[in-house]
Amino acid sequence: MGPGDSVTDMKFNQLNPSQLFTSSMGGTTALREFSGTTLTVFARTDALNFWYCCVDVSVSRQMLVTGDNTGKLLLVGLDGQKIFSDKLHKAKVTHAEFNPRCDWLLATASIDHTVKLWDLRNIRDKKSFLHELPHERGVNSAYFNPLDCSKLLTTDQHDQIRVYSSCDFSKPQHVIQHPHRQFQHLTPIKATWHPMYDLIVAGRYPDDRICTGDLRSVDIFDSNSGDLVFQLYDSTASGIKSVNKFSPMGDVIGSGMGVTLLVWDHDESLVSGRHKQHEETPSSVERSRAPRRSQPRSSRDRKGSAADTKLKKKLASLEETETKSRTGSTKQKLAQTRKK
Repeated sequence: MGPGDSVTDMKFNQLNPSQLFTSSMGGTTALREFSGTTLTVFARTDALNFWYCCVDVSVSRQMLVTGDNTGKLLLVGLDGQKIFSDKLHKAKVTHAEFNPRCDWLLATASIDHTVKLWDLRNIRDKKSFLHELPHERGVNSAYFNPLDCSKLLTTDQHDQIRVYSSCDFSKPQHVIQHPHRQFQHLTPIKATWHPMYDLIVAGRYPDDRICTGDLRSVDIFDSNSGDLVFQLYDSTASGIKSVNKFSPMGDVIGSGMGVTLLVWDHDESLVSGRHKQHEETPSSVERSRAPRRSQPRSSRDRKGSAADTKLKKKLASLEETETKSRTGSTKQKLAQTRKK
């Protein structure tokens, strides 16, 4: 990327997993290879005080979207041809995302306290949005749920995680109070989805003004009820876990914390209470394994062992289904062999 540059967002190329679409502080949105080679530059600001903050790609529409720190949104074809450009927000566009199931639907989030939904077939100017979702603070992200893409998950810059349903975007289905306030030198906290269940994961940045003695845990919520169902915490990794993401199978959570990467897996973290930690320093890579306890919260948040068991069963059922599927397939092959 070059001295002084940094990546603000990135997406894997679905057609080539060794390539990444990136947006950067250096003012470019580009397609790059892992080797470091820049294949295509889709947008360039050519100015130090303007940069791109987010990127997403729709393969079905052969289109890329990127937003900058002034509120401008740019749509570019994957062939490099400019499709649309206009200032759609009053301030920085922090997130832009195509709906995977309905590829003409685009969601954008901004620090101007709004999330907006756009119909790409009729996008003309800043007033042509389908829905405007006002928030009390700036918004870090707006993710469609992978399960059926009918819900939208937003994270503000203070203490609200919201879940909207496509049946009624006029008001949130749930507003979850969750401390994750913005700090200049902290990677913005963004709640993300489980790939197969309606579960949400987000890192906690405790606020002693709200709850004294709160811990820097990784919190898992049920999006259908807004309830806190599980928490992950380890005393040997007490930093703020700003980045949290489920694996594609949903049985592992990766947490980013400064120069430390935590991997919470189903078998060890959620069941037997252990996790794997990988910490990278400029001089060495250290690997350790340490005990992890699910820490109790206040009476309002504590859901007890029943809620923990519910989450474990949800994650375990995925493995159970796969086992049954493999067993059924084997039996069918044996039956066919006997007939022959």
